[in-house]
Amino acid sequence: MIVAFAPVSGAHLNPVVTIGDRIRGGRNTALAVSYVLAQVAGAVLGTVAANLLFGLPAVTWSTTARTGGTRWLSEALATFGLVLVVQLVGRHGRPAETAFAVAAYVGAAIVFTPSTCFANPAVTLARMLTDTFSGIAPSSVPPFLVAQVVGALGAVARTVSQPRDAEGRP
Repeated sequence: MIVAFAPVSGAHLNPVVTIGDRIRGGRNTALAVSYVLAQVAGAVLGTVAANLLFGLPAVTWSTTARTGGTRWLSEALATFGLVLVVQLVGRHGRPAETAFAVAAYVGAAIVFTPSTCFANPAVTLARMLTDTFSGIAPSSVPPFLVAQVVGALGAVARTVSQPRDAEGRP
């Protein structure tokens, strides 16, 4: 998906990546807001489609509680790492490398974090709509979102002082 959407949007599939790019002087605010709205809509539609593909109701509120300091810390660290990979690998302007680096990182983070690496606020919100093993109870969402924003801001702070090239890449 990253390779496919790179020519269209820079492969912005994650609100914290988009917000990080905005903070670093990338997309303007109006475009960033439109990306975030599209990301949330896409995640919701993807969850609904997945539910339907498996013969489930289109929407079923999740009852899976995901709470506790270890999950929140792991979500902050997973998001920090993801945004850092996007920013540092993405600076080279080679979407295929970025795509594979992000895929490898997310695959590893799913295994090494007790939160299972949501690392994406749009996905976190959408996963409230499925009562499967991948769901998250609505009451568990706010701390996950806070952890994701904290992790992303940490990564942005780590790279914000780095100069950009002529095309606006760090």
